Amino acid sequence: MRFVFKAKNQAGKYESGEINAPNKDAAIKLLQKGNLFPVSLRAETESKNDIVKSILRYYDRVSEKEQVVFFRQLSILVEGRVPLVVALTAIKEQSDNAYFGRVIQEMIEDIEDGMSFSSSMEKQRDVFSNLAINVVRAGETSGDLKKAVEYIAENIEKNYNLSSRVKSALIYPAIVMIVFFIIGFLVITFIIPKLTAIIKDLNADVPWYTRILIVSGDFMSKYWWAVAIAMVGFVLGLIYYIKTEDGKKEWDQLKLKLPIFGTVFRSVYIARFAQNLAALLSSGIPIIRALLIVSEVVNNGVYQAVLVKAADEVKRGGTMSDIFRKTPTLMPPMVTQMVKIGEDSGQIDTVLSHVAKFYDQENENITKNLSTLIEPILMIVIGIAVGFMAFSVLMPIYNIAGQIK
Repeated sequence: MRFVFKAKNQAGKYESGEINAPNKDAAIKLLQKGNLFPVSLRAETESKNDIVKSILRYYDRVSEKEQVVFFRQLSILVEGRVPLVVALTAIKEQSDNAYFGRVIQEMIEDIEDGMSFSSSMEKQRDVFSNLAINVVRAGETSGDLKKAVEYIAENIEKNYNLSSRVKSALIYPAIVMIVFFIIGFLVITFIIPKLTAIIKDLNADVPWYTRILIVSGDFMSKYWWAVAIAMVGFVLGLIYYIKTEDGKKEWDQLKLKLPIFGTVFRSVYIARFAQNLAALLSSGIPIIRALLIVSEVVNNGVYQAVLVKAADEVKRGGTMSDIFRKTPTLMPPMVTQMVKIGEDSGQIDTVLSHVAKFYDQENENITKNLSTLIEPILMIVIGIAVGFMAFSVLMPIYNIAGQIK
């Protein structure tokens, strides 16, 4: 959701603009993190122009690969003591993404006007994550921008590899199910009615399962277009609902409860939490602020709520492990124990790095075997469906032929 804001900065000057956030409270927190104190904040009403913008925004985007290349190149140029504006200009000229080129050009102009690099990134929240912005800000404060940029490149690359493995593992079963439904739709619509016409012409008694197939085939042959529209509408409606606040909450909960896939998603979120928090703490960002930032980039509402609670607990003088211990289904005992060791030893960033490596490897092993686990289930489902149709059509014909003899 997009909000229009007017706020005061630390110098007492008014600033106005737009900000993306899931709700009003989140928008206020984002502004406060940017050292802005909101005076007015309202949700921007969606219009036809907004719909067009959202469609264009889908095509005008920067991939994680492009971000990795951007930060890798920037770290090399910064290490070579190339001025930041000159470095960004060189990267912009090499970019094949016109949209990203415009974003970099706006950042160059902002820096030339006296804005810091992190503040110029903050204006481009559609491209740069809150985590990247805060790591750069910490690097500017410590005077080690190169290290901060390298951290971001490595972090984005790890997140990209993590997500890519899961997507690759899910592509095979998804394609199989989509092809199965398309073939099933065509068979029931065009082939089954022709086969069952023979049975209907004989006026013989047929079992209940054959009657179901006959009725389904007749209905589909007449109203296949309505069924196709209804299916497409259902899919689009489901996608739209998942993008709403309530829908995303339910989808986030459902993902963790799915058989087989739930384990994969949990390992992804734990690895993402551990490696992002380790990167932020290594950059010198305070733990409470780091937890709130990670809660926004973990990409699951259930884990986000746990991390926000952990931040509140730390603020009150408690520890993260106290909260994690209460949610063993989300944070396994091993993770809780490792976090506890890190808190006691004062080396939580190092411990979290080990946790991230473990779950990254665990995720890789699971996704490698995912196709092997799912393939038998898919074959059973497809076999039952095909067997049902064949049995429903052939058995009545076979019985009628036997009676004729």
